[in-house]
Amino acid sequence: MHFPIVALIGRHQDTGLDAPLRTLAEMLIKAGRQVLIDADTAQNTGLRDYPVATLKEIGETASLAVVMGGDGTVLGAARTLAPFGLSIVGINHGRLGFITDIPVQESQNALARIIEGNYRAEDRMLLEGCVWRGDQMMYTAPALNDVVLNRAGRGGMIEVRVEVDGAFMYAQRADGLIIATPTGSTAYALSANGPILHPGLDAMVLVPVAPQTLSNRPIVIPGTGVLSMTLTAIGRVETGASVHFDMQTWSDLQPGDRISVQRAPHTIRFVHPEGYSFFSTLRRKLHWNLMPQASDSVE
Repeated sequence: MHFPIVALIGRHQDTGLDAPLRTLAEMLIKAGRQVLIDADTAQNTGLRDYPVATLKEIGETASLAVVMGGDGTVLGAARTLAPFGLSIVGINHGRLGFITDIPVQESQNALARIIEGNYRAEDRMLLEGCVWRGDQMMYTAPALNDVVLNRAGRGGMIEVRVEVDGAFMYAQRADGLIIATPTGSTAYALSANGPILHPGLDAMVLVPVAPQTLSNRPIVIPGTGVLSMTLTAIGRVETGASVHFDMQTWSDLQPGDRISVQRAPHTIRFVHPEGYSFFSTLRRKLHWNLMPQASDSVE
C-alpha cells in the first residue's frame, strides 16, 4: 500500500479550510488510509474528528503530508519534516503557489491518484545557514527557499564580502543579497531578476538586490559550495541589517558578523500526480501563453 498514514496540514490563517480538508480526510479513510490532523490545523479549523498530532509526531509516524495553503505553509512544514524523510504534497489555497502546484478544486482527484501509486517524486535541497560573531554561533536555521541578507531600514546600503569555499568572490554594496535554492529561484530571487533554476539542479544562485555596481550580476554556484558572507559595513547606524532564513529572521547583525550558508544534510521529497510538468507550472503561474505542442507532457 502506498502512503498508509497520511497527515493533513493547513494554513492557520485561512478560513474555509475545514471543508476541503474534511473532504480529503473522508476520501483517504475510504481508501483504507489512516489520517492524522496537524495539531495547529485542528485547533484553527475545528477539525477534530481524526487523531491529532504535532509536526514532530507527524514526521515520526506518517508517510505522506498533504499541505493545503500557500507556499509559505509548505516552507514551514518542510523545514520541520525534512529530517524524517516523509513526502509532501502541496495543494494551493493561496495565490501564486509554485510549490503548492495542485489547485484546491483538483485536490481530491490528484490525491487519489497519488495514493494509488500514480505519482512522480522529486527531492529538493535545503540550505543551512548560521550567523557567526567571531567564533560564537549566534543563530542557525534551515531554509527551503533562500537565505537573504539585507538592510533593515530605509537609508544606506550594506557592504558585504563574499567567499566561496574559502576563495574570495567579490565585495559589493547593495540593498541586499539573496542566496536561493532551485526551489527559491522562483520566489524573491525571481523578483530581483534572478534566473529560474530547474529543481533537478544541485546548485545555488546568488542574486544581489539593487547593487550599486550594475555589473554585479546573479551567479550560479554548485550546491556543494560553502558560502561565507561577512558584513563589513552598514550604511547608517540607525539602518541596521538583518538576515532571513525563509520566514525566520535574525535582526541584530553587526559589522564583522559572518553568515555561512551551505547545503543542508537533509532533502525534502515532493510528490506530484503523474503528468506533472515543472514547465507547465511555469507557464501557468508566469502566464507564458504559448501554444502547447503535441510533444508536451500530459498536464
